[in-house]
Amino acid sequence: VRDKLLDKESDDIDIAVDKSTGVEFAEWLLEYQKLSAPPNPTSSSSSSRVHKILANPSQSKHLETATLTLFTHSIDIVNLRTESYAIDSRIPTVEIGTVKEDAERRDFTVNAMYYNINSCKVEDILGSGLIDLKDRLLRTPLNAVVTFKDDPLRLLRAVRFSGRLGFNVDEGVKTASRDEDVRNGIGGKVSRERIGKEVNGFFKEIRGAYVSYGLLYEMNLIGIVYDLSGWGIEESW
Repeated sequence: VRDKLLDKESDDIDIAVDKSTGVEFAEWLLEYQKLSAPPNPTSSSSSSRVHKILANPSQSKHLETATLTLFTHSIDIVNLRTESYAIDSRIPTVEIGTVKEDAERRDFTVNAMYYNINSCKVEDILGSGLIDLKDRLLRTPLNAVVTFKDDPLRLLRAVRFSGRLGFNVDEGVKTASRDEDVRNGIGGKVSRERIGKEVNGFFKEIRGAYVSYGLLYEMNLIGIVYDLSGWGIEESW
């Protein structure tokens, strides 16, 4: 929804359902497609199967997801959910939730909007996503310290999105970056592999990398991201 409203190309299509699991809905959808469309002998067999992606918390897949190809588009389907976190882990306990709970668990308000395919309207459940998108602002749905303590990787995601999208970062996010628990959580709850993937995302564009590294410096995160704790120079970065 965010990229569509920004008039950016995207082939990332996610569908959230509220009255079934993603796998159940995908199977119903595929059956409907078979009944509604005439046989096409030239179509790929990949468009007639539902693939189930099992929950894999180490790869940030916290709930079983269904994926299928529909009219040449790859689509992921999952049910609305709510999450709770243990103190020492960024891997949540996931349960089926309401659309408001699903929106509140998102990293930023601009990523917490939905397109209702029944009404053909964008739904800004939290009431701040469209405003923040217009203002090009990255702000968390809940208190930023709470959001980042639950999953500290979201702080690095703010840095990446700021560079990639050219968005400003809300002062609440910057304040949360100075919270000791949030800073310790980046090294204690997030694997080096996941940190590396976010940092690699900085380099999609030269301008984006410049902005992202400037923000890392401003929030004093370079020493943590590059694990300079043993060098005694973290505070100078």
